[in-house]
Amino acid sequence: MNERHLSVVQVAELLGTTVRFPRRLVAERRIRYVKVGTHVRIPESAVKEYLAAHTVAPRRPQRSRFRRAA
Repeated sequence: MNERHLSVVQVAELLGTTVRFPRRLVAERRIRYVKVGTHVRIPESAVKEYLAAHTVAPRRPQRSRFRRAA
């Protein structure tokens, strides 16, 4: 139980978004969360998992089919 649980406001600051975005993630159940009474807390590992799952890797530059003319 050593894991940090972040508030919706803290998650929004961490992601650099408005508060509406993490609330929507919770409402659509796209991220794990813990409900403590009326408070919603999101485990820090859930935010890391969400970011890892939605990170897009850069494409490798394509080689040209045509070579340079000397």
